[in-house]
Amino acid sequence: MHVVFLRVIIIGNVILFYLLDRVMLRWVGRFVIDALLPPLCLCCNDQVSEPGTLCPGCWSEVVFLAPPFCRVCGLPFEFDPGPESQCGECLRQPPRFGRARAVFRYDDASRALILRFKHGDRLEGVPAFARWMARAGAEVLAEADLLVPVPLHRWRLLARRYNQAALLAMALAGHGGAVAVPDLLIRSRRTPPQGHLNRSGRQANVAGAFQVAGRRRAALAGKRVVLIDDMMTSGATVEECAKVLLKAGAAKVDVLTLGRAIRIE
Repeated sequence: MHVVFLRVIIIGNVILFYLLDRVMLRWVGRFVIDALLPPLCLCCNDQVSEPGTLCPGCWSEVVFLAPPFCRVCGLPFEFDPGPESQCGECLRQPPRFGRARAVFRYDDASRALILRFKHGDRLEGVPAFARWMARAGAEVLAEADLLVPVPLHRWRLLARRYNQAALLAMALAGHGGAVAVPDLLIRSRRTPPQGHLNRSGRQANVAGAFQVAGRRRAALAGKRVVLIDDMMTSGATVEECAKVLLKAGAAKVDVLTLGRAIRIE
């Protein structure tokens, strides 16, 4: 009996020392990396304690979206008209997608956060972005079968080297039961940048620009899709994508983005 007890103690100590050793190695490794490449705020480049985070100043300035907002497009309301309320635009012309949700408002405080991620190779924020999106889009993700990123045209993808929407979709797949399918949608026509266009100009710009990949069409039938993108401005791009997905057999299409701009006219 004493021998068995002694063996248990020895084995327990070995396991404890093994775990402590691994923790120590991780701590030393993190210390060395931080000394050589200190983690920087995703927005302003000030030094922070953890990689892929915001400094307190930037965090306090970013406007994270929460109710009240339009139950369809997610446009924030200044006052609470009730949980089922819709904005005037959604009442006048209901969008093809079911619901759209976003993490934060795109403004002067959050612009650098999006641009550094989209064009500046700041990919260390993807895990944090996915956590934020999982919270903001909990209601749409709970019903989702597929996570489909808004695609880039192949030449733009070659120049940028990554599709930021696809990175978000793949990271989000780890926060629920939905499956990310980065190649389900194809941008078949290269569209000019549309930052200077109004809403009608954006709609014309993306009309006919997307299609479902032929080999993925069968996997789409009857599925509930959440479109993933970094930004939603006028909604023209996600509406066009939703139209294509629904026509190809999707049962429902919702939208989840990182940033949400105030609707432009």
